[in-house]
Amino acid sequence: MPTPPLFIADLVVERGDKRIVDGLSLSLAPGEIYALLGGNGAGKSTTLFAILGFLERQGGSLTVGGVDVAANPDAVRRQVAYLPENVALYDHLTARENVDYFLKVAGCPRSRADVDAGFEGVGLAAAAWDERAARFSKGMRQKTAIALALLRETPLMLLDEPTSGLDPAAAGDFHRLLETLGRRGVAVLMVTHDLLGAADTADRIGLIQAGRIAREWTASPTVPRFDLNALHSGFASAR
Repeated sequence: MPTPPLFIADLVVERGDKRIVDGLSLSLAPGEIYALLGGNGAGKSTTLFAILGFLERQGGSLTVGGVDVAANPDAVRRQVAYLPENVALYDHLTARENVDYFLKVAGCPRSRADVDAGFEGVGLAAAAWDERAARFSKGMRQKTAIALALLRETPLMLLDEPTSGLDPAAAGDFHRLLETLGRRGVAVLMVTHDLLGAADTADRIGLIQAGRIAREWTASPTVPRFDLNALHSGFASAR
């Protein structure tokens, strides 16, 4: 079997004297989109930071592309693209200049034609390619960051509240971008509060509660993909 882009088994992460993640297990296949939902303090962001190697684990296993995060965090980060809620770009640089710079920092420079193709692939308007990022909307920033991730060819993408603050049209654009990532074989772990958006795009939805996956739903191959009543009931009962 191919090595999963993300494999977590019985993960335990403590911050100070408090256990935030407590026995969480999760595995993603190439091209799979997984939405992780839960209340504040349930362990969502802590899980992302542990994957990135920013927090030590006190128990369990955590690998990205078969590489143990604790043993080689730099190698893991080369395989991961992380999009925080607010994408950080250099405002005085254009979209093209930002992408060129970050690709060089990552050690994988690309040609101008490749960068143009990356922008086209995520639907960033051609007029924005040489526009300074200071003028960008959140949706434009996300498209720039996802183009960068595609050009880096990372097998795993982590998203933290990606649709927060987006209008419905921009959120729809973002959901279509997720489908593009999936078709290209990128595994996506998305932390979100947007239950309807998750139901539209995710292959699986997990409810994290008290630091572990309490419930999980898998998309149906037919429409509707998820039973929204069951999802709402599951999340309401967890409160």
